[in-house]
Amino acid sequence: MPKLYEYQGKKLLRDAGVRVPEGAVVSSPAEARVVADKLGKPAVIKSQVGATGRFKAGGIKFTSKANEAETVAQELLGKEIKGLKVEKVLVEEKLAIEEEFYAGVIINDSCKVKGPVLMFSPQGGVDIEEVAAKSHEKVVSMNVDVLKVLKTEEVRKLLSGMDIAPSLIDPLSQTVHGLYKVFKEYDARSAEINPLVLTTDGKIYAADCRMVIDEASVFRHPELEIDYPRDIGRAPTELERLAWKVEEKDYRGVGYFVQMAQDFGPVEGYVGFHGIGGGGAMVGADALIRHGLKIANYADTSGNPTASKVYRVVKLIFSQPNIDGYTLMGPVIANQEQWHHAHALVRALREELPSRPNFPVVILIAGNKDRESMEVLKEGLKGLPAKIEIFGRDYVDNVDSVAERMKELVEEYRNSAKEGK
Repeated sequence: MPKLYEYQGKKLLRDAGVRVPEGAVVSSPAEARVVADKLGKPAVIKSQVGATGRFKAGGIKFTSKANEAETVAQELLGKEIKGLKVEKVLVEEKLAIEEEFYAGVIINDSCKVKGPVLMFSPQGGVDIEEVAAKSHEKVVSMNVDVLKVLKTEEVRKLLSGMDIAPSLIDPLSQTVHGLYKVFKEYDARSAEINPLVLTTDGKIYAADCRMVIDEASVFRHPELEIDYPRDIGRAPTELERLAWKVEEKDYRGVGYFVQMAQDFGPVEGYVGFHGIGGGGAMVGADALIRHGLKIANYADTSGNPTASKVYRVVKLIFSQPNIDGYTLMGPVIANQEQWHHAHALVRALREELPSRPNFPVVILIAGNKDRESMEVLKEGLKGLPAKIEIFGRDYVDNVDSVAERMKELVEEYRNSAKEGK
């Protein structure tokens, strides 16, 4: 799920009528100085990365003069904060804070709720989970019916039960209501203002915000300019960007791909991993790891993808350098038509394997049309100079045997490669 940068979230809040600090996002030290000079007051320089805990990581700094803003921006731009490169900083006015609150809307996927939950706490600036654990009475929440319009009066009623000055109930309710409007309009999975602050001059501001958008809705919001709508805790690789382009243009089934090892170096034993079926895919990956193999990537093609989509994912897996094998782990009786996988594998492997003598390929596939799929695979992969082994539904509950066989084949392949040198 894609995380919006703070400056993006604040723009959406501002458009919804929520007050945010004055400022602008910049990508150069000179621009930071211009913005700080225009503000004409103490400023805060905030690294724009998709991670929490920026202050403790040194990604947020305060300045009192425009030239200081330029120096701080020079220091922060290009720096890595929690493994993420800082390419932009937000320069905005420093607020004189008197009180801090928390407001959030988060999707609850439990069977009892299955919808958004609005939360508020008069204690902001820290994780809401921490507040709830230590002082649950300081957190109020309400389930929101998405089929109905949430009214400001409902929010006001929720907040009225808290230890909040009566004069603040209305402005806080309007702000929280504005947050919900943004949450709903932009198909968010979560939207939080933390801290939501009261300044010494009596105004309510969204001092910081975090928003996560449902990746399936990205195409509905081109104005957000989200080029890679997956949260992997770092900048995406070239192959991961290519994988998203496949997914972006074809929503028939899932075609997920993420690289687990970007720097192979001298380390041995990496295999290309291809799973089917979410939990089943994780079971397969876990079995390989428990048997001493390392997976170069995590890929999943489920939800009845087309053969062309599966083919592209397989080609991405083989595009990784130095892999010592390929495994398709489908330890589920999938309800999708598995012969789409079979046809995709035949085409991709016939393109990749002729230049990889003795390369190990292990395939576990089961589900609808699996018997026909086995025939497609056996017939289509004949004559290839690789060590190909295919397992069917009898091994769905015995992935350890499949993983152990993969390990043996990888070791044979590696030893033969050494002997050939």
